[in-house]
Amino acid sequence: MKFNTIIIGGGLSGLTAGLALQKAGQRVAIVSKGQSTLHFNPASFDLLGYDATGAAVEHPLQAIAALPATHPYSKCTNVEALAQEAQALLEESGISLIGTAAANHYRITPMGVLKPAWLTLADYATTEQGTALPWKKVALINAIGCLDFPTKFIAAGLRKAGTEVDVKAFTLPELEKQRQSPSEMRATNIAKVLSTANVVARMAQAINAQIAGTTYDAVLLPGVLQNPDLVAQLKSQVSTPVHFIATLPPSAAGVHVQTLLRQRFIAAGGVHLTGDKVVGGTIESGILKSVTTENLIDTRLEANHFILATGSFMSGGMDSNYESVFETVFGLDVDALQVPSERVKFNVFEAQPYMEFGVSTNEKLQVKKDGQEISNCYAVGSVLSGANRVKQSCGTGISMLTALQVVKHILNK
Repeated sequence: MKFNTIIIGGGLSGLTAGLALQKAGQRVAIVSKGQSTLHFNPASFDLLGYDATGAAVEHPLQAIAALPATHPYSKCTNVEALAQEAQALLEESGISLIGTAAANHYRITPMGVLKPAWLTLADYATTEQGTALPWKKVALINAIGCLDFPTKFIAAGLRKAGTEVDVKAFTLPELEKQRQSPSEMRATNIAKVLSTANVVARMAQAINAQIAGTTYDAVLLPGVLQNPDLVAQLKSQVSTPVHFIATLPPSAAGVHVQTLLRQRFIAAGGVHLTGDKVVGGTIESGILKSVTTENLIDTRLEANHFILATGSFMSGGMDSNYESVFETVFGLDVDALQVPSERVKFNVFEAQPYMEFGVSTNEKLQVKKDGQEISNCYAVGSVLSGANRVKQSCGTGISMLTALQVVKHILNK
């Protein structure tokens, strides 16, 4: 099978590249071994949340300009334009967002912490300040038995920011049935139950019963409703303004984002090989000719260009043992400390060196193997070296912006 571009990995970076290439008229295939880390997405996208000292970044574009040359953003020719393009791509896929690359806002985490963010899904609770919230008094309401919405932590964080909080809970017959098996009370399972207009109407009645007789500035709920029509229905039927807070993983919001992006890719004619894994390729004279997969072992997948979007250690794109740190698909050159004792620091809360390990690339994000550049193979997203995505809160931004940058390199060829 022959394509213009084959993308290895179906997470945020892979889907971003796939959609942008399709928009330019290319025939694209994505090979994805399973679900991506979008299932951990907290309903927000980050560009750059913290600087090297750990201080929150107010203006990410200015802070990005001061990052070291080893950071993946240094290989993006126009971060602001790429950020605007990334936001437009998400919105074209049916994802409603608030935010701008010019200034971060703050989202409320499932642990009640205010964290800087670039974009947040509409209807989720945000604030413009990192120390205060826009409400004096709120009702924090969970579904009884929900395992992914720790109201005690959230309430503590909200109170620390100066907001009075009443913690309440509701239930429905449909949820009581789910509670017969506690493992069913995960956010993504609850989202499946709260998926019809009739159930949401009863949910609104139950919430109204909990807040009756008290004046609140807002009702804060776990982010388990994703259908825009059902969200609008709930907001119209609850007597107080409703906002959502992302749950602990698995994230219904992240699943929703992945589903919309994947559906758009397939609807536009993209080939999505789900549940398959690239296990090797043929490289000749610095050119990757084809790849093979576990399920199509006798079929060569050929393309003019290839994009490695396999993620880092968590996603299996990178791995390590006592002898080395390595890229798992092609054995590409990596930027890493090979001495095991140097890869980590004793204090788990310190910036860990291994977090910046990844594939080594040139200024155009082209990869290398045994020192030789592979001119038609690029790396994007978390598999790249040079950034601590957790400490800097920049992972989703790197995923989308480097993907769009590589698309420009491919199309310019």
